[in-house]
Amino acid sequence: MTLEKKYRPIGIFDSGIGGLTVAQAITNVLPNERIVYFGDTAHLPYGDKSTAAIQAYAVKICDLLIKQNCKVILIACNSASAAAYDLVKEYVGSKAKVLNVIDPIVSYIGRTYPDKTIGLIGTKQTVNSNIYRKKVDELGHNIELKSHATPLLAAMIEEGFFNDSISESVIHAYLSDPDLDNIEALILGCTHYPLIKKQIENYYKGKVDVLDASQIVAQQVKDYLEANNLASDKLVGEHHFYVSDFTRSFEESTRIFFKRQVHLEHYPLWE
Repeated sequence: MTLEKKYRPIGIFDSGIGGLTVAQAITNVLPNERIVYFGDTAHLPYGDKSTAAIQAYAVKICDLLIKQNCKVILIACNSASAAAYDLVKEYVGSKAKVLNVIDPIVSYIGRTYPDKTIGLIGTKQTVNSNIYRKKVDELGHNIELKSHATPLLAAMIEEGFFNDSISESVIHAYLSDPDLDNIEALILGCTHYPLIKKQIENYYKGKVDVLDASQIVAQQVKDYLEANNLASDKLVGEHHFYVSDFTRSFEESTRIFFKRQVHLEHYPLWE
């Protein structure tokens, strides 16, 4: 018996566990949806990898998520969304709907901040790809985007450095850069960053809106499922979490990202 399509899982993948902030936001707004998560920890971070490498990883991960019968595949990583979204969409074809974490934020900004100056922080891959600038310019809403690469942040958060004096210094050093002067809102262009959202808000003392992409993306997934009659009305089966390289500290961090205990399964894709 094949499972009715609405009861199939939502596949989510990321270079590590940053995408769990998105998975957590999705389970908050869609408690009846089952999640299959893949963290490609063997290749983390994606932010300093080439486009070709990220595309190769993404295709291989999608094979696994298609085998798991996912109805939606969400690329929960800005670097991979920038480098591999079009390719993955073509590769997956009609087997699943492919979503990324960039488009929902761009459309949110278009609706909310016409004629304003917006900041973006993210990995080198995300910032240097200029994907946000291109998409924001295409909206034609006269929005000025100021971006600044913050390559230390994701690694720092993966290592558990947040809400402490070390992260405080790094965050202040990045946010005080002239690249980000006079912004009215800041896009957290990496799925790790919701974990330091409070510290970033404290830095700006309420003068800048800090945009948590995970909530905006979760809302888009919800809208898509409801519009296409694919929303599940009951949770069928367990969430599944896979990593391509396993370390014990990961299970600890996973609990912090996902806000609950998670059993990680080692799934070596690359052997």
